Amino acid sequence: MKRIIIIFFLMFGVFASKANYIFIPMDDTQKQCLKAYGIAYYALEKDIEVSWLLNYEGGSFMMKYDDSIEKETIIRGVTFQIIADAAAAAILTAISDPAVNQDEVKLVKAPKIAVYTPADKRPWDDAVMLALKYAEIPFTSIYDEDVLDGKLPLYDWLHMHHEDFTGQYGKFFAAYQNAPWYKEDVAYNEGIARKLGYKKVSQLKLAVAKKIRDFVAGGGYLFAMCSAPDSYDVALAADGVDICSPQFDGDAMDPAAQSKLNYDNCFAFTNFKIVTNPYEYCISSIDVTHTRKVTKDDDYFTLFDYSAKWDQVPTMLCQDHTQIIKGFMGQTTAFNEDQVKSNVLIMGENKAAGEAKYIHGEYGKGTFTFLGGHDPEDYQHLVGNPPTDLSLFPNSPGYRLILNNVLFPAAKKKKQKT
Repeated sequence: MKRIIIIFFLMFGVFASKANYIFIPMDDTQKQCLKAYGIAYYALEKDIEVSWLLNYEGGSFMMKYDDSIEKETIIRGVTFQIIADAAAAAILTAISDPAVNQDEVKLVKAPKIAVYTPADKRPWDDAVMLALKYAEIPFTSIYDEDVLDGKLPLYDWLHMHHEDFTGQYGKFFAAYQNAPWYKEDVAYNEGIARKLGYKKVSQLKLAVAKKIRDFVAGGGYLFAMCSAPDSYDVALAADGVDICSPQFDGDAMDPAAQSKLNYDNCFAFTNFKIVTNPYEYCISSIDVTHTRKVTKDDDYFTLFDYSAKWDQVPTMLCQDHTQIIKGFMGQTTAFNEDQVKSNVLIMGENKAAGEAKYIHGEYGKGTFTFLGGHDPEDYQHLVGNPPTDLSLFPNSPGYRLILNNVLFPAAKKKKQKT
């Protein structure tokens, strides 16, 4: 019996010596897609290079075997396989075939993550923060004082969500002007503005928007959802122009505000109209929430299929186990395609409705990615609704788009086809 045990361990040792890779599938066989991104990030934190296998079994991950990584995959419930060098080499050989729309991207360094969010309690959540927490990816919360203190360069990746950079408090005035949370939000932001030497919240937010613009221009990665993409570009376009009604800043807006907008200042959008009615829950014509004729049952958007070998950036950002994703609403649900700049890449759209849902572009040395909607697993997330329990949606295709963006800065990218 003792001899049999010795032989078993010898055989196991030979197998283990040849089983030198951890392979994490990201197709329908994966039980925890969102937590798998966290495993990839965990490996990068340990200075272990990760291969992102684009379009291979849903955008799988592969890395050199490490005992601690194996333990983490087990603890987090992530589906994985331990494979030998020969099997790993066979996968890389197969995806390198010029006839196959697959490729390998090396992830080499864990990006430092920041989320732009206030310290006060608001009656809504942030889908990206939910995703990061569920995937167990560390991040730092920062806000106006941190941005204006010059702390953005400490991070590689910045997220903005349910924010209004125009100083109009999300245009919630009509419905919530007497709600305690709204009054507290106004007082909180006015207090920060005064503390930092600004007469108006709109002036403070513009200064913050410019700092974020500098962060991206210097090589930073920006990801924004919900009202942030819309309000951010509107704020930049309205630099030096008062677009706020008295309900928001105490004085009249510039009657010629629309004609004074400078679209050249914008990252993604152009030729839009600002909504000047303070009682209308909309910032600009970029947002299609109140003009769309799409029912919930028909609300889907389609991801574009890019060349993994030539267009690696959008391919990374679109990795998923499905190309058709159910839509979801938000303060800004999707973007009017006619008002997306021609040099901005539309990666996901509802073509029949003329809606761009998922867009990407470059600014200076950095990039930005905007995703319309508030929460991929809560179709119409209303003020006061509880946060989504991601344990109920561990393979959410919409949340995967968020986490693609989190890993994107870690990639050692090839030069794109021109």
